Amino acid sequence: MKLMILTAFTFWSSLLWAQKAEEKGMQGDYDGNGTKEYAFAKVNDCSEECDGKCETTIFFSDKKIKPFTISPANGVTLYNLGDLNDDGKDDLGAYPDWCTSCWHPFYVYTYGKTDWKPLVKPISTHCSQWEEDKFPIKKDPKKKGNVIITSSQWKDDDIKIISESVKIN
Repeated sequence: MKLMILTAFTFWSSLLWAQKAEEKGMQGDYDGNGTKEYAFAKVNDCSEECDGKCETTIFFSDKKIKPFTISPANGVTLYNLGDLNDDGKDDLGAYPDWCTSCWHPFYVYTYGKTDWKPLVKPISTHCSQWEEDKFPIKKDPKKKGNVIITSSQWKDDDIKIISESVKIN
C-alpha cells in the first residue's frame, strides 16, 4: 500500500511540476492579434556535456504560430523584447545555453505573416557583458526606427563591450 501511495504521489507531483514549468513560458503578443500567448523552449537530443544534436525548439501556446529551432543550443532563455520594429508585434530574444564557452550569440526574432525571421544579425555576447548587466538590444530612444545593439568584441587583447545604434526599419 505504501508503495502505491508513494508511486501515486510521485506521478502527481511530476505532473504538477510540469504544469508549473509550462506556466513559466515567456508571455507576449507575438502575432499582433491583441491576445497574449506563451513561448516555450524544448531541448532535443542533448546531454549535459552537449553531446547529440543539441537543438532547442521554441514553440507557442497558440498553435497557429509556427515553432522555430535554434542549433546548437542546450536550452534557451527567452526574452520578450517588446515591439522593437513598430510592427504591432512583440519581438522575441533567445539566449542559447551551451556547455563550453562564455561566448554566446543573442538572437532577435520578429514574426512575419507566417513565420519567424531574424530582426538583426546574431549579437555576439560574452558572460562579462551579462555580469555587467549590459543587455544586447533595446529601442533607441533618440532615433525612430533604430535599436541600440550592445555586443562583446575581442579588441586589443581584451573583451570590449560596445554599443551602437542600428537602423532596422
